[in-house]
Amino acid sequence: MNHSVHHRIPRRTAAVAALALAGLLATAAPAATAAPATAGTATTAAVAAPGIPIANVKAHLTQFQSIAGANGGNRAHGRPGYKASIDYVKAKLDAAGFTTTVQQFTYNGTTGYNLIADWPGGDTNQVLMAGAHLDSVSSGAGINDNGSGSAAVLETALAVSRAQLKPTKHLRFGWWGAEELGLVGSKYYVNNLPATERAKVSGYLNFDMIGSPNPGYFVYDDDPVIEKTFKDYFAGLGVPTEIETEGDGRSDHASFKNVGIPVGGLFTGASRTKTSAQAQKWGGTAGQAFDRCYHSSCDTTSNINDTALDRNSDAVAHAIWTLSAGTTEPPTGDTYENTADVAIPDNGTAVTSTVTVSGRTGNAPAALKVGVDIVHTWRGDLVVDLLAPDGTAYRLKNSSSNDSADNVQTTYTVDASSEAANGAWKLRVQDVAAQDTGYINAFRLTF
Repeated sequence: MNHSVHHRIPRRTAAVAALALAGLLATAAPAATAAPATAGTATTAAVAAPGIPIANVKAHLTQFQSIAGANGGNRAHGRPGYKASIDYVKAKLDAAGFTTTVQQFTYNGTTGYNLIADWPGGDTNQVLMAGAHLDSVSSGAGINDNGSGSAAVLETALAVSRAQLKPTKHLRFGWWGAEELGLVGSKYYVNNLPATERAKVSGYLNFDMIGSPNPGYFVYDDDPVIEKTFKDYFAGLGVPTEIETEGDGRSDHASFKNVGIPVGGLFTGASRTKTSAQAQKWGGTAGQAFDRCYHSSCDTTSNINDTALDRNSDAVAHAIWTLSAGTTEPPTGDTYENTADVAIPDNGTAVTSTVTVSGRTGNAPAALKVGVDIVHTWRGDLVVDLLAPDGTAYRLKNSSSNDSADNVQTTYTVDASSEAANGAWKLRVQDVAAQDTGYINAFRLTF
């Protein structure tokens, strides 16, 4: 078996891998936590955070699990699985346009690593940071603790890139080493920041264990603005929260808090027992730990509650967008979108997502922006077309047996100046090969 984290297992010679991917999609899609936008609704360029696709977050967890499996069963400090995890996250961020830095430190006679990723732009005198520890304990793969936080922060960073976010504040993301040995990596980072640089960090958001299988919804009781941002988000979902006490001071936010940087974060519980009142409030099982696999070998990809991971991942993005006061550019002008999920049959018939444009005069623009967000486990299978109201097809993407990456999340430009602007525009997607599946997550046109 190929254990490389940079290449997909050949799908047509690995039935087990294909079944695992199919299982991932079956549990992960669709999983939108917010009501879909009405098809054909015109909006201006939004400042609200996008929903974070749960399938993308879980795909990162699958990679972390594979990395552990290929490296002695864990991703702990000083072990090869940790460095492979750093390499995986760094490659994703580099490809998305981040400036990345790997910071080395030594602890217990072995080399540790922090990964720092800066998004270009924003006021570097006002830095908003979000982070998670990437290491596991030596007894297991550490998928909830803390693959969950690491994956959510990674996918939020990738969403920043997809949106080409132009925040007022400068955005910085961090993945910390050796947290399990006493917050070693984050302490090293903070202690090596000159005082003038520390003063520029307006806030640090920490995400440690956000997909516990018997979850609670805990918010750090630290900086009041950050705390309110998270509480308001969950209140909007109708999900009650409690103040986080179990892990207070036991995760990387403490390294920042101890030098006076405002902090906040989210947590779904570890070894403490869920009470009857909490089970009534949140569901789950009273009398059982929030995470029965805490620091154990059973902390695998099966040790994740999808709903909690989905809600918390969206909350990460909401906080980044809100606290950095960003705007998205492009698009400009009016955007017509459909965010209802449409399943794409494996090696099957084409499906469509429709937006209806009305109230415009004349033809569509010569540079019509077509935003495509497709979650899929092998995008090379996909043929994607834009259908104008009169049925004319504009090819956006051909299939390719060599295109083995996940997802189609990009904006195409189409010369649609010969088409009437008003009418039903469709995104048509067909999967033309077997063993991989997915869904249309969103389709938008910007005039």
